[in-house]
Amino acid sequence: SGTSGSSGRLVFSSGSAQSGNSGLISIGSGVSSAGSSGEVTVTVGSGTSGSGGSLDLLGGRSTVNTGGTLVVLSGEGTASSSGSVTIQSVNVGVGGGSGCLVFSSGTSGNGNSGLISFGTGA
Repeated sequence: SGTSGSSGRLVFSSGSAQSGNSGLISIGSGVSSAGSSGEVTVTVGSGTSGSGGSLDLLGGRSTVNTGGTLVVLSGEGTASSSGSVTIQSVNVGVGGGSGCLVFSSGTSGNGNSGLISFGTGA
């Protein structure tokens, strides 16, 4: 943490490749055979005299093929229910308005724009 100015910075990078695929970064908690598995938490810092930090999750960009995919899945429950996925703009404090949720498929210069669909299981 920093008492004046910015706190530190962490960079995880698999590096670049001139020919072939670049590397992979995998972050996870271990498997438990008796009890609950671990937890992975990603937290962005709070701002006391400015805005809070942002968390951006982006699929990879491609200039010659399809861009990368971003997938958010809940955990599978093989003997019970699967987990939940919650997307929420939290409540506002004393003043202002709460944030908004934006679902956008983007635009296309050539062809169809993307699709947004919501559904329940079969």
